[in-house]
Amino acid sequence: MTQPTFAPVPASGVVRPTMATATPEFARRPKPGLLGAVPGAATVGRGQGTQAPGEGFALTIAERECAKLTFDHDHDRHDVVLGVALVAAKRASLMGRAPQLSDVQMAMKLFGLVRVDAVSPTLSAPFAGIAHSYVAQRRFVDAVTEGRLVGPGELHQSTTTRDHHELRPEY
Repeated sequence: MTQPTFAPVPASGVVRPTMATATPEFARRPKPGLLGAVPGAATVGRGQGTQAPGEGFALTIAERECAKLTFDHDHDRHDVVLGVALVAAKRASLMGRAPQLSDVQMAMKLFGLVRVDAVSPTLSAPFAGIAHSYVAQRRFVDAVTEGRLVGPGELHQSTTTRDHHELRPEY
């Protein structure tokens, strides 16, 4: 609040005018939330996750693919969908791209969800409770090794280096 000019104020209490100065660019701290903002700041290891563009799209694809499945207990559906999406997002990030349908199909194949009549409690057991616990999600994804997700020579393969006939959907 400003001081009124008519109120008596001791000399030590007078608000002195200040001048704002701009922060010099060379001294500005990089934003820690941006990947690559600080060299070497990206943490890698158990519980840290793997970043990739558009990882949320894996959940959309997983929901579409898991909608084709029937479940013995419908309450397992949310855990299975999220687990498949997390593993698909990890596979896509290991390859350095956004998630695709093939990532979700690979994740479903990994857990035996491809050609089943109904998803039994035995098949959904690895996914139990992960939809409601971030720690369980990280533990679940960390348990799936790179070797199980990505074949040799596939790591960091960009879609731009593939032939166009490989990118066409199969009908």
